[in-house]
Amino acid sequence: MQNYRRSYYNLFSRFYDRFVALHASDAQSVARPYLSELVPATEGERILDICTGTGSLLPYLCRKVGRNGSVFGVDFSRGMLAVNRQKTKACQNIHLVEADAAFLPFAGSTFDAVTCSHAFYELKGEAQERVLREILRILKPGKAFLMMEHDVPENSLVRALFYVRMTSMGAKRALSILKHERSTLESCFSRVEKVSSPSGHSKILICRK
Repeated sequence: MQNYRRSYYNLFSRFYDRFVALHASDAQSVARPYLSELVPATEGERILDICTGTGSLLPYLCRKVGRNGSVFGVDFSRGMLAVNRQKTKACQNIHLVEADAAFLPFAGSTFDAVTCSHAFYELKGEAQERVLREILRILKPGKAFLMMEHDVPENSLVRALFYVRMTSMGAKRALSILKHERSTLESCFSRVEKVSSPSGHSKILICRK
């Protein structure tokens, strides 16, 4: 299954950014800049973005840590990383790593912040647990993991379409994510805070180690 998913994303990487541009409700592209503003990291620090995809968040994080800081992007798809590399090549302090987020190739207590943008729902239940354990391992004490996902829409029609999308990932899995997302995070982190993006379509969960 993992090899199938990797092949799927390798192929999808060729069209991914155009697909998102056509279907994204965040037409003003405010969610990711807003997420980067919330990241509690400063000049010279190190940030890791897991499931980084084509790297839409990385330039904003790069500005956050400045010339003396480092931003690492991890993804298991070589195709996604190839597109990412072309988009972010002007930022010399961005480092891309091909790896599974459930088995991060970094020493413990390495990063000042970890981010994940619209990708955590894509992980299966067991993989989610492993990824959270890995995040806890590589985060420095007292530092934060920020997860951005689509929020449940208020409009009844849009909400129905949202549930259809979630159910397409597997009814049992989708229901578990929606019901137990916060409790799952609170079982791992000392404090979890929910913030809505300016667009109102995405939620950001700030989880303190």
